Amino acid sequence: MDTSLLTTQNMKNLKNEKSHVLIALFPGQGQINPCLHFFKQLINLGIGVTLTTSLSAFSKIKKLPNIEGLSFAPFSDGYDGKFQLSSVDDFHMFYSSVKSRGSKFIFNLIQSNAKNGTPFSHVIYTIIMEWVGLVAKKINIPSTLFWIQPATVFDIYYYRFTDYSDYFKNCDAKDKIIELPGLPPLSPIDFPSFVFDDMESSNWAVKSIKRQIEMLSSEENPRVLVNTLDALEFDALRILKHVTMVGIGPSIPSTFLDDNTFRADMIEISSKNYIDWLNSKDKGSVIYIAFGSYSEISSQLMEDIGHGLLKCGRPFLWVIREGQDGDKMEDKLSCKDKLEKQGKIVSWCSQVEVLKHPSVGCFLTHCGWNSTLESIASKVPIVACPLWNDQVCNAKLIQDVWKNGVRVNVSEGGVVERAEFNRCITIVMGDGEEGEELRRNVKKWSDLAKEAMKENGTSSVNLKAFANEILLGYNEY
Repeated sequence: MDTSLLTTQNMKNLKNEKSHVLIALFPGQGQINPCLHFFKQLINLGIGVTLTTSLSAFSKIKKLPNIEGLSFAPFSDGYDGKFQLSSVDDFHMFYSSVKSRGSKFIFNLIQSNAKNGTPFSHVIYTIIMEWVGLVAKKINIPSTLFWIQPATVFDIYYYRFTDYSDYFKNCDAKDKIIELPGLPPLSPIDFPSFVFDDMESSNWAVKSIKRQIEMLSSEENPRVLVNTLDALEFDALRILKHVTMVGIGPSIPSTFLDDNTFRADMIEISSKNYIDWLNSKDKGSVIYIAFGSYSEISSQLMEDIGHGLLKCGRPFLWVIREGQDGDKMEDKLSCKDKLEKQGKIVSWCSQVEVLKHPSVGCFLTHCGWNSTLESIASKVPIVACPLWNDQVCNAKLIQDVWKNGVRVNVSEGGVVERAEFNRCITIVMGDGEEGEELRRNVKKWSDLAKEAMKENGTSSVNLKAFANEILLGYNEY
C-alpha cells in the first residue's frame, strides 16, 4: 500500500462540509471493522470524516475506500504492521508506543488542520483510546467515545469504577450472584476479565478503561455512542443516570443486513475452495468454527474441539490461523486425518461469505462482539466458547438473555470437556424443542437488527439525532 497518499486522499471536499469529524481508533481488527461502517454512516449524513490510526491498522485494510468526504491520517506506531504478540507485556509495549506517538501526531494534526482551513469540529475515539479525548480537551475540541462492545459491558465497567465498586470485592465463589441495576443477574464467570483484580496489579487495558470512566464522570451529561441496538439492550442503554448512551448499531458490513443469503457476486477474493465445498452441503448442515483475528486458542482446546466435532459427526468449516512463524497449527491435531474426512480446515475465510451461506447452521465462536453481531444479523445460532475479556459477558447474554445460542460449560480446571462441544452443537442444530426455540429467537433478533439500520429505524434515527445536535449544531431535524 502506498501510504504517502493517505493524508491527502479526498481532502478537496472537506472544506465544503458543515462538520469535519476526526475518528481515532486503536489499530486492532476488532476496532477497524465497526469504524469502517460507522464513518460511512456519518459521510452519508453530510459530515466530513478524517480517519486516523497507526500504519499497523492501515496495513490490515486490503483496499482503502475511496469516498467523497473521507480522508486518512496515518501515523507510525514504531512497529508499522510488524508487531508480533508473544506475551501480554508485548501488547502493553505496543499500546504504549501507539499512545506516545499517537498523542503527538493527533495534537499536531488538529492544529495543522485548523491553520489549513479544514478544522475539526469534533473528535470521536474508540475504547482504550481515552488519551485522544484528553488531547482534544487540551485544544478545546469536544469529543465522544464510540464504545464498540455491548452496552452491558460498559455498564459493568462504569459500576466497577464508580458507586458500586464494593460489589466486586470478595467475589471468588462461582455460585455468587451479583445484581446490578439494569443488568441481568450475573455470576463471577459472566463478568469481563480483570474486573475483580486489584487496581494496583490490574493490566494496562483495565487502567485505560478506568481513566475513561473517570473522564466521563467529570463531564456534564456526556454521550457515548454504542455499537448495539435499542431492542437488544434497551435497559442497559438507559440505566446510567450520568451518561447518555446512544445505540447506533449494529455497525457491521451492510451485506450482513440485506435480505439476501449468499450470492456468487459476494466473492471478492479467490476463495472458491471453501465456497465450492459449502455449495456441496445441505442447507443448515455445516458447523462454522472461528475464533477471531487475534484470539489464540491453546493446543488443548483445539484438540478438544476436534474430538467434539468427530463425536457429533457433522460437516464443519474450521478456520485455524497460521502461527506467527507461518506454522500450520492444525498439524498439531492428533485427529487431523479423521477431521479432514469429515469437514474442511482453512487458514482464512471471508466471514460474510460463510455466515450468509445457506449451508451454515451453527457458529462455534469466541463471542467477540463483531462476530456476535454478524451472527445475529445472519440468522445463525451460536455455540459460545468465550476466552476472555468482554467475550464471557457476551456469552452470558447469548445464552440467558437473547437465547440465540448455547454456552459451553467449563470444568473446575478451566477445561471444556470434549463431550460438551457435542452437547451444545446437538442442541443448536438438532430438531428438538430447544433448538427450534433458538432458531426462532435468531430470526427475531436478525429482523430487529435489520430494522434498526433502516432509514427510520431506531439506530439510524439515534445517529441522525446525535449528528444534528452534536456534530451539526441543530436542535431539531
